[in-house]
Parts: sequence; structure tokens; C-alpha cells
Amino acid sequence: MASPVDEPGFAIISDEEMDYFLSTTKAELIFVGDNGEERAFDNPLEKPANTRVTYCNRRINKVCGGQCHVYNGGATCINASGTRCLAATRNVGFCDRGGCKHSCNQLSTCGTRLDNGFCYTPGTKSILVGTA
Repeated sequence: MASPVDEPGFAIISDEEMDYFLSTTKAELIFVGDNGEERAFDNPLEKPANTRVTYCNRRINKVCGGQCHVYNGGATCINASGTRCLAATRNVGFCDRGGCKHSCNQLSTCGTRLDNGFCYTPGTKSILVGTA
């Protein structure tokens, strides 16, 4: 499989790019289902009809990693305290307070792009996932 190409513009990544990251990362992955519960036996390469968001607690230079949670589901507010960087298969909002409140930004307007389609999002406390 070829590696994803970094292109200027939106920070939204395709399902194929998400699959590439999930299959090649050395990060500790924790899969989170639509109900917010961790899923022990998730298949990271299943083809979802929902939004997938990978959010991680470490950034080193242009690399996002550390402990990463992978959400696969519909519209919700994800409590994501400690998030330093994230990637998603659709546009999402990331907020500086829990409950998807206060100051929020869109992933599509990412200010600092990282490798593999990730965006540097320091101070993120929650992530707003809209409807597909």
C-alpha cells in the first residue's frame, strides 16, 4: 500500500489514509464505540459508514502518537482531555472545554498540519462529531 500524500488544504483524511495510519502506527490504540465505551475487539480496518476520529496525547515534531483513541460512530461530543493532535475522516470540531463548549475550531481549518493528515490541537478537551 502506498503511503498517503501530504497535500495543502483541508486536514480531513480519507478512510484509506486512516487505515494506513492504523496499520502502521506504533501508538497504543484504544478503540471507542458509538456509545463512548472502549471496545476491546474492534477491527480498525472495518469500513464504517460513520465518522472515524483518532485523537492522541503526544506530538513530537510532525508526528502524532503516544496513546491514541479511535472513535467510530455518529454525532456525539467526545470528552477528550489531554488530546494534543487528531485526525478524522470527516470534519469535526475540537474545543478547549469539556462538553463541546466555549472556544471551538474546525479540523478543516487546521493551523498546524502534522504527518499522516493529523492536526496539532493543543488544549483540546472535547471533540464534536457531527452527522455524516
